[in-house]
Amino acid sequence: MFNWLTDFFRTRRDKLRPRAPHIERVAAQNRHFLNPPLDMHSARVYEGSPWVYVAINRIAEAGALVPLKVYRLAGEKRIGVENHPLETLLSAPNPLTSRFELFEQTIGSLELQGNAYWFLAGDERGQPREIWLLRPDRVTIVPHERRIVAGYLYEINGERIPLDALEVLHFRRWHPTDDFYGLSPIAAARGAVLSDRHMADWNRNTFGQDNGVPAGIVNIKDFISDTDFERVKREWRGNYGGAARRTAFLRGGAMEWQHIGLSHSDLDFLQGRQAQRDEILNIFGIPVGLVSENATEANAKVAERQFIERTLWPKLARIAQKISQELLPFYGANLVAEYDDIRPTDAKARLEEIRTAYPLLSINELRANYFQLPPVAWGDVAVSPHPAPPSVDDNRRGVSLERPDSPTPEHSRKSAVENELAQWERFALNRLERAEQTRPFEVSALPDELAFEVSAGLLFARDRASVKSVFAGVRAGLG
Repeated sequence: MFNWLTDFFRTRRDKLRPRAPHIERVAAQNRHFLNPPLDMHSARVYEGSPWVYVAINRIAEAGALVPLKVYRLAGEKRIGVENHPLETLLSAPNPLTSRFELFEQTIGSLELQGNAYWFLAGDERGQPREIWLLRPDRVTIVPHERRIVAGYLYEINGERIPLDALEVLHFRRWHPTDDFYGLSPIAAARGAVLSDRHMADWNRNTFGQDNGVPAGIVNIKDFISDTDFERVKREWRGNYGGAARRTAFLRGGAMEWQHIGLSHSDLDFLQGRQAQRDEILNIFGIPVGLVSENATEANAKVAERQFIERTLWPKLARIAQKISQELLPFYGANLVAEYDDIRPTDAKARLEEIRTAYPLLSINELRANYFQLPPVAWGDVAVSPHPAPPSVDDNRRGVSLERPDSPTPEHSRKSAVENELAQWERFALNRLERAEQTRPFEVSALPDELAFEVSAGLLFARDRASVKSVFAGVRAGLG
């Protein structure tokens, strides 16, 4: 048996094979599938389970709000493309669907059934003109020995409509035992969903119409006639057979109530439903702190951060990379689609990082690295709080940058700070009108934290009004 294996591995390959040898066999194995192996009850689970509904809606609606942008690759750099045709198309995918609805339904289909399909309708140039979302339960993948996927079949009322592979964009989750279709989280949550559904049904039936009778036996100790027996049953059903739970008082002899049912406490009903809720939400990646009524503000913020970083962001990356791989080639090469990075950052840590970096980096480097702003003509120098000797040009412009020879007395420190703020404001306004001016203002009296606040504000200032607003805000903080 191992002779042919020995012969095969005796000679090492000096280059990679042009094709994967298992693709043909995978296609042949799956060729007999006439319908996708999807859970046909997923829609019913979504409609019938409140926690599945909450989980999918939270993910789908949050993902639909995040902007998707197109970038052109230039080496290692990504250059934003303004008003790219794909962005315009996604803003109105088709006459019946908005951008929010398209992505909400796409993400929802991935969470509900593990697959999502876009049908692309083209214009005369061959570029997509409309995008239509296809129902996953109606789509069948047709395997091919060489192309892997030959196409798709879309079935409506028994009629199968063939769709070419180029026309369909297939998003899917990972499935460990299927080569073509994705796995729905509902498959993993099936046990928890069914348990929660059965507990909800039991609760509804217990308090439903004609089910308000306590679970027990009315034991009539003495023998009574058939007439009295029928009267007892009639009075019981008439007075206690509805939804109201009332204590039974009957006539007709000595009677004894024997309780044989289990109470909600015996069944640990509330804790059981809470456990099912937590399991379902965890499977979908929803932190319990987002929906728990007992969550503190700190816990809720941590839960929101975990949801964005560990649940929502990977799902958005899956969609963006699929669009880059299969949809953007219609518009040319070296294009990628990326979502805005919504992952939260630690504001305090970011501020400390900027505070540490700004004496070492130029203004343009700060603008690019931390604020994603374009360079300015005067931004090639560092924003340094350390003083330097004044230049002749400063004296010509009437800007005094000299450092006091002696420390400023405490009673005049505030005056010195206000004077330096006024000097810096005139310097910043003058620099707006002189593009050749690149030297930064040298700080002497201002504390480091105020100097940093002014420097950071001036990074965004592009006109006289915005420059004045920066200094007005700092003065207001001085009291």
